[in-house]
Amino acid sequence: MRRPDTIEKLYLDFDGFFASVMQQAIPALRGLPIGVIPFDVQGRQADSTVIIACSKEAKTFGVKNVMPVPDARACCPELILVPQQPDLFRRANATLLNEINCEIPIEAIKSIDEMTCGLDGGDIAAPHDLAGRIKARIAKNVGPYITCSIGMAANRLLAKIACKVNKPNGITIWKPASMPGPLLTRPMSDVPGIGSSMQHRLAAAGITTMPQLWDSQPKHLRAIWGNVNGERMWYAIHGYALHAMPTERSMFGHSRVLPPELRNLSKARECSRLLLTKAARRMRRGGFRANSLSLWLSLSEDGWGKSCDLPAVMDDMAIQRALDGLWRRAMSDLPSKSKAYVVSTALGGLSDISMRQGDLLLDDDRERRRSERITNTIDGLNAKFGKRVVTIGPWSDLALAGGKIAYNRIPSAEDFW
Repeated sequence: MRRPDTIEKLYLDFDGFFASVMQQAIPALRGLPIGVIPFDVQGRQADSTVIIACSKEAKTFGVKNVMPVPDARACCPELILVPQQPDLFRRANATLLNEINCEIPIEAIKSIDEMTCGLDGGDIAAPHDLAGRIKARIAKNVGPYITCSIGMAANRLLAKIACKVNKPNGITIWKPASMPGPLLTRPMSDVPGIGSSMQHRLAAAGITTMPQLWDSQPKHLRAIWGNVNGERMWYAIHGYALHAMPTERSMFGHSRVLPPELRNLSKARECSRLLLTKAARRMRRGGFRANSLSLWLSLSEDGWGKSCDLPAVMDDMAIQRALDGLWRRAMSDLPSKSKAYVVSTALGGLSDISMRQGDLLLDDDRERRRSERITNTIDGLNAKFGKRVVTIGPWSDLALAGGKIAYNRIPSAEDFW
């Protein structure tokens, strides 16, 4: 396995992306402590939601992401709550990617606010110049309120850890000759893949600090992780060049935190229908069929979830009938006055859309072919004329009908139909 003797990767992370995009787009918000919330609620209703992103001004008061609104207001009484604008974030992301690509090719997009690039000889010789050009281009062509932190190192994982050192708006370069010194001063939580549960597992094995993690052995970490990821992480923090492991798509889903007026079971059911329709559209665009459907409701004290098998379907009619079956079970199991705070749907057990095989026991081939033709026609009309020219059933203007705020997946324009 190759161990680079120079920096080879750049990692870029936008600072407070959602909040900074809002400040750049809305001048009245600039310089103020703002908290982005999932939906437009006012007064006491806002206390039922959380801050999903906050500006650097809010962070100076102790406001954090995923903090309940009452706690955030206790930290910062002047906090301004701003409902999310997912399509604005998507368009800002596309604009920023274009600007960065003008300076250096983007190797991989890790999330809506993070990406990685490979460095060539000129970049390696003058890394600060490259970082300065990226920052200057963003400030000039997009706006000065959107800033980014940049890390450079021998591999992607080390570059990502370095990126966190001088946030916000910093530049950190870890050359192999200086390692592991700067790494050993960082908390283990800075390492991607080491969350709270993994820290407990490491602590049980006697590893509680970064130096102890560095001094461990690859096979030991593999045993703690229970898979090859632990061993790969050891080689990554030791500066080896690793290629990302290929991944396969396992599901298409949508979930929403429901605003207070939609938290009864009837409204949650309607929301789940819209969410599942959007997930099915994404699945078909990806070229898949589904062999299972799951529905999950997060309730006030617990949760409810069930799954059912599907006969390798892609049409909306079959998928919605299956959802109706799951909801009948939910209505039977749950008290009628239950409140659903989050609703999630997921299509799993994916297979290639061209690999169609009828179910002999169901004897539904003729009906399924008809439903698939109808679904394909609807998709074609919506793609040609945009938005929702034709839908299966009514499509109400619920707050969550558009694309959602995205961290790990960048929504496409179609997600906002």
